[in-house]
Amino acid sequence: MTKLECIECSATYPVYPITYRCLKCGGMLQYAYDFKKIRNLRFEGKFTFWRYKPLMPKVEKTVSFGEGGTPLHKAGRLAKKIGIQNLFLKDETRNPTNSFRDRSAALMVSNAIDQGYDVLICATQGNMGASLAAYSAKSGLTCHVIVPKLVDMGKLAQMLIYDAVIEEYGEIIDEAITYAENLAKETGWYQATPELNPLVTEAQKTIAYETVEQFGVPDWYIVSMGSGGTMYSIWKGFKEFQKIGEVQKLPRMIGVQSRGCAPIINAYSKGKKKGKLDQRPSTHALAILVEKPLYKELALEAINESNGKAVAVSDKEIFAAEQEIARLEGIFAEPSSAATIAALKKLVNRNIIQKEDTVVCLITGSGLKATDVLQTLTKKRKTAIVGLELSTKEKILRIISRKETYGYALWEKLGKTMTRGAVYQHLNELSRKGLIVAYEKNGKKFFRLTRRGNRVLRAIEELKVLL
Repeated sequence: MTKLECIECSATYPVYPITYRCLKCGGMLQYAYDFKKIRNLRFEGKFTFWRYKPLMPKVEKTVSFGEGGTPLHKAGRLAKKIGIQNLFLKDETRNPTNSFRDRSAALMVSNAIDQGYDVLICATQGNMGASLAAYSAKSGLTCHVIVPKLVDMGKLAQMLIYDAVIEEYGEIIDEAITYAENLAKETGWYQATPELNPLVTEAQKTIAYETVEQFGVPDWYIVSMGSGGTMYSIWKGFKEFQKIGEVQKLPRMIGVQSRGCAPIINAYSKGKKKGKLDQRPSTHALAILVEKPLYKELALEAINESNGKAVAVSDKEIFAAEQEIARLEGIFAEPSSAATIAALKKLVNRNIIQKEDTVVCLITGSGLKATDVLQTLTKKRKTAIVGLELSTKEKILRIISRKETYGYALWEKLGKTMTRGAVYQHLNELSRKGLIVAYEKNGKKFFRLTRRGNRVLRAIEELKVLL
């Protein structure tokens, strides 16, 4: 039996529809299972994400690119450089869109289809948006992505090519999450923001399951922390495997943040749950740039319950580690992932991690998503979009902004340079993206601009000035 349960007051809710806050006390909800009925479980099928269906909420129509089953790479050369014997890298860059978020995208898109949704919304710093955009494209769903001003360009490029509807809101992810939460309530869209959907935890915990099947339980498991959700997910996975008798011991969990944005580390160091930042958060490891982590208490619980550690590292240490991983092990990790190696080096130097200890570092995403080269390519793609795809749509928006009109009249004003079917296809896409709305007048279907449509027109004018 599966249920949603409040971690504060233990109130229970049905598995679906999904909610993430307790209606009684406001506590976070998590999926809970009757483990007395799940003893001696056998996992069947190929070594992929869906192998663990029996330990996830039920879905009927699975959407998959073959996610999961990622390598646990023994990093011998890097281990020798750091001064330990047994270091393993759980390489999530080998997922279909090159990050661990593909697990969550597969589960949420599958659930969205089961529940009859056509549109998903997600606030994201990058990886989750890229994954959801890809899985939505495969399934014919519309993916609305809310990104903060600070986002890795390589991840934005993926969202663009998968045809996500992208909207910028706020400086950092915290503001984008609040906006996405309110927008989902207003529109009824499927909420796929990782901090606001407990299915994400269920998907990410399978990383721990795979580690056990590939190696066993290491002495230490090192995870980078933004919202704290990944740390909590991995810990939940190990604990569940212990409950069903798959493992006898548990690893000590190490949480890592950038020194410029370390609210969970601050709370750990002070021994209390506030963990406020003394200044505006700042780090080049954008995937972990979170000012007010929603999973902070749960991440702290994982660290403290496992007798683990919390470590802050500088951006300089992160980028040095990124180069070492690539040079010594041939894995190009994104900065937030490289932070785990930077933390490992610190703990070895402090004699907290011993030479003979076994260590797993989680590599969540590819560095190919965060390079200057990809920033340049993305700018070129944006320019191409403005010059090609937006040219016709801009003309249509501009015509409608001057005078509300209908399809045939639009076709004439565009100079009859395309088929009427193509004009109506553009109108349907503009309507789907909320830029225009239709209404009946004198037996004809007229179109007028929405507020968003007017904002887009102004944005195009500003973008042309920059280009």
